Amino acid sequence: MRRLAAIIAGLVCALPAYASSVERELSGAQMRGAATFRYVGVSLYEARLYTKGGAELNWGEDFALEVTYLRNLKERALIDSTMNEFTRAGPALPVRDRLEVCYQDVRKGDTYLAVSNGPDTLEFWLNGDPVCTLRYPQIKTRFMAIFLGNNTRSKSFTAQLKGQ
Repeated sequence: MRRLAAIIAGLVCALPAYASSVERELSGAQMRGAATFRYVGVSLYEARLYTKGGAELNWGEDFALEVTYLRNLKERALIDSTMNEFTRAGPALPVRDRLEVCYQDVRKGDTYLAVSNGPDTLEFWLNGDPVCTLRYPQIKTRFMAIFLGNNTRSKSFTAQLKGQ
């Protein structure tokens, strides 16, 4: 019983520290919504949207997307799926080489955080460590629309993520 209490206390203490890392990267960030993405019934990841003050998503403002993986995935699978989504939603983007810097293999429980910094910049962290800054015209809209746009693979996932 003591051990369980110590584990719970440790988890509770860790939560504010992690929340403050999102807050540190996006001033005034509060979670707006959360959802689990499933593909053919298999849960792949949990996502959380952070906006300033937990406000409704405004594409003109900076915001953060946090993705916690529920299974192991290879870097190549992450890159290929991102590139496929870019092509599915609009013209292909010439950013594969940049994604190769940003993405790494993920294991169950790993968390990526993407924070926009204006319309042309996304900053990525993996498990709290900075991994890259991705710059490309309108990259915030193109990348985040994979999860939050009008043409996502799951309208219910997107609505939950947006807190609707």
